[in-house]
Amino acid sequence: MTSKPIILFVINSLAGGGAERVLTTILNASGRWTARYDLHLALLDQEPAAYHPLAHVTMHQLDARHRLGPSIVQLRRLVRRLRPAATLSFLTRANVANAVAMFGSGRPWLISERVNTSAHLGHGRAAAVAHAMVRLAYPRATHVIAVSEGVVEDLTRNFGVTRSRITAIANPVDHDRITALAAEPPEVAVTADDVVAAGRLVPAKNFAMLLTAFAASGVSGRLVLMGEGPERAALEALAQQLGIAERVLMPGFVANPFAVLSRARLFAMSSNAEGFPNGLVEAMACGLPVIATNCASGPSEILARTSREAVAGTCQVEAGTLVPAGDVDAFAAALRGVYDSPGRAAMGRAALARSLDYGVERATIEYWRRIEAVLPTPADARVSAATLIPQSETM
Repeated sequence: MTSKPIILFVINSLAGGGAERVLTTILNASGRWTARYDLHLALLDQEPAAYHPLAHVTMHQLDARHRLGPSIVQLRRLVRRLRPAATLSFLTRANVANAVAMFGSGRPWLISERVNTSAHLGHGRAAAVAHAMVRLAYPRATHVIAVSEGVVEDLTRNFGVTRSRITAIANPVDHDRITALAAEPPEVAVTADDVVAAGRLVPAKNFAMLLTAFAASGVSGRLVLMGEGPERAALEALAQQLGIAERVLMPGFVANPFAVLSRARLFAMSSNAEGFPNGLVEAMACGLPVIATNCASGPSEILARTSREAVAGTCQVEAGTLVPAGDVDAFAAALRGVYDSPGRAAMGRAALARSLDYGVERATIEYWRRIEAVLPTPADARVSAATLIPQSETM
């Protein structure tokens, strides 16, 4: 089929979401590696795509219909046909399918864990089965790429993955794209008095706590909550109960959130759990000061440059404030403090400066460094990732 080794990437779909955006960003920035490798992408489910890889990526559309069994069968069939030199998968179902599909092939397979796995899988009978599958599959991966040190810690402590086989690579932020989109007219009427939050309306994001803290904060602007999900009705009812319904705008999914973010006063992240909070860094890339919960995983590494455990209570940071997860009073106080702070503009500048540490080029190079490290190809015949990292970039 080809004289170049095939690197096969695997994900559930490109229907939208942080992992899908990150994988597409990495693939689209990988043009220089096509001199040595053929890049292929397998999509397990047939869903409308929100992101589109460039022409240097060969696509394979499977039809697993969101089920693990068909994902394994169809991916294994594709692996046997393509005989990839290595595979790299994103998201839990794709990771487990990758493990089974590559079993016995004698070739390396990598997985990328996008979430704090313990928090994401939850509890109950179905969660117990999922935990068991992850414990069986993940420790056998040739290498695991996690999105934060908090996720690394969770995988080693709770899922038996050897620490030396895990690398933390933060998600990339495409600053050029964000700058261009931020200049467009916003879909939502937003002003410099508004607080903005974004994410799926699900319990893990704890938007109920955010509404309660916003009501208690006494800030004068509105809360613009971008996102859609099963908790919409409950959140709308809570806003009515708190007497702030007229000051809470819930526009649903916003195609260009950056045009909204760039015009707001500050960004609020209330999550109970994250893998790596893309929305937080993207808001920072728009020059917004931020208030974030010190949840697992990622916010403390981004804002305080340290582990979650090293931060006690409320922590003032250059870009805003880090508060304990689930603490309504602390979050309300942080909202008031940042909202009215005379140093708010300086916080926004610090937020933008910190976001630059999460550039696309660095993340792409680090991903390929991990892929090439497990390939049998002689090192001198590969693209030397180490020489490609700009000397000016620091983590």
